[in-house]
Amino acid sequence: MYLIRHGATASNLANPPVLQGRGVDHALSPEGRLQAEQTAALMAPVRLSAIYSSTMRRAQQTAEVIAARHGLPVGTHAQLVEADVGDWEGMTWPEIAETHAEAHQKFLDDPENHGYTGGETIGQVQRRATETLEEIMRSHLGQQIAVVAHSVVNRSYLAGVLGLSLRSGRMITQENCGVNILRYRGAKTKLITLNAVFHLTG
Repeated sequence: MYLIRHGATASNLANPPVLQGRGVDHALSPEGRLQAEQTAALMAPVRLSAIYSSTMRRAQQTAEVIAARHGLPVGTHAQLVEADVGDWEGMTWPEIAETHAEAHQKFLDDPENHGYTGGETIGQVQRRATETLEEIMRSHLGQQIAVVAHSVVNRSYLAGVLGLSLRSGRMITQENCGVNILRYRGAKTKLITLNAVFHLTG
């Protein structure tokens, strides 16, 4: 499985970046579209049997650019949508640290049980992402597939694959259109490549 984060939106490119969970459904920015095209070029030689994405526009648009090279439809999964970041939607991390100091600290200390205020915990995201991604891989044994999802979805899932706590999983980087390669064999998942971005040149 090639697990890919969607291309950049305006919120991703803001300085500092603005949180966009499932509460906003932004399209790709011009830079994000370029990233998707560069990722499609990278994936062109791969014999993909299927491609999936979250139901959110930024993920679907990225997946559609990749799928066009292979003549494949894009299947969508609602369980792969980005985390519900609740009251923190549209805020930056410095703003959150200042205005939600206690909740922010609990989130940093124990993201499995203390989530985004009014939203999900990272533990909840991990459980739905893991169930869905493992189900997708089981349905495509012996095949190569691509899945386009989101930063928190990918990081929480990869933390589980690597045996990391969700607190430690925060250190896993997922750049826009970064590519992770995973192998599912004998009911076990192994990470082969983490956050490859060498194909992104602009």
